[in-house]
Amino acid sequence: MPRRIQPASRRPQAVSADTGSPSAPLPSSTPGRRPRRIILDTGAGPAPEGGPTGILVQRFLEYVRHERALADNTQEAYRRDLRDFSTWLAGRNPIALTVRDLGDYLTALNKRGLARASVARQAATLRTFYAFLQLEGVVRESPAELLTAGRRDDSIPGTLSPEQVDRLLSSPDTTTDTGRRDKALLELLYATGCRASEVSSLRLADVHLGESFCTCRGKGDKERVVPLGRRAIAALRAWIEAPRAAYASRAGTAPSWVMLSTRGNRLSRMRIWEIVRLHADQAGVPPDIGPHTLRHSFATHLVAGGVDLRHVQEMLGHASIATTQRYTHVDASRLKSVHGKFHPRR
Repeated sequence: MPRRIQPASRRPQAVSADTGSPSAPLPSSTPGRRPRRIILDTGAGPAPEGGPTGILVQRFLEYVRHERALADNTQEAYRRDLRDFSTWLAGRNPIALTVRDLGDYLTALNKRGLARASVARQAATLRTFYAFLQLEGVVRESPAELLTAGRRDDSIPGTLSPEQVDRLLSSPDTTTDTGRRDKALLELLYATGCRASEVSSLRLADVHLGESFCTCRGKGDKERVVPLGRRAIAALRAWIEAPRAAYASRAGTAPSWVMLSTRGNRLSRMRIWEIVRLHADQAGVPPDIGPHTLRHSFATHLVAGGVDLRHVQEMLGHASIATTQRYTHVDASRLKSVHGKFHPRR
């Protein structure tokens, strides 16, 4: 098990993050509070790549894993963002950076063509990372505290038309075991609006075909109940009652997940993405779509059909109605219809 970060009172010696040599602790910004320092000795195991920066990143990742118990996907996002940040540092000391330096990093990301949402996530990662370093007494003040990533991208996400969805969902060859699995997967994504990670972690105990609903676990491990339509139920039943058992028999122990690989393992997020792209190409729909496109289409088609936005918010698992508004849009004909029906001077 990875070594946990210890309070300063238990540590034999603090080590400078820029030189690796023993140093005196930094003064505490809170009177009467003894500062905490990170021991940069990695113990008997191999030293992390990247020198002192790599050690700080490793300790941060251990912190979010063991002390904050964040979701695996969140941990992996932090890992990727800090790997990019370490590459940009090119050996410079992250402790010596200013908010202007971090702003230059975000500018570099923008020049690389990253979406606004991706740059905003990188800024959030830096704020969390430097807050951790401040907590541990490595820095007196966080240079990322006032870091902003500019205005959020409120552009409308890409969606498919109902006709394109029909072509996509009809693409799998249901005379084969793999085709029946893919058919159930695509129907489930569109019927529920679930994220790929939620479908990947869906278990048999979460699916209630007789009652026409399933229980999904979203961000923060929050549960929500999502209805299942007639076609999704039929596709899931055709997959669960026959080919899934054959796939499950190839695993060492009986798997509990609904969607399985040909070896009986849980179907990963990336594999789900590949399956969607494969059938998009076969169906002749835009090739740059993914599982989230079906989620956007699910929400957009519901709103266009007259479903209250609050109900869509609940089915998508959004904490804020503002997020639902950003991920859905209504065509102009629907807006005109609503205006003509309800405006007092129509």
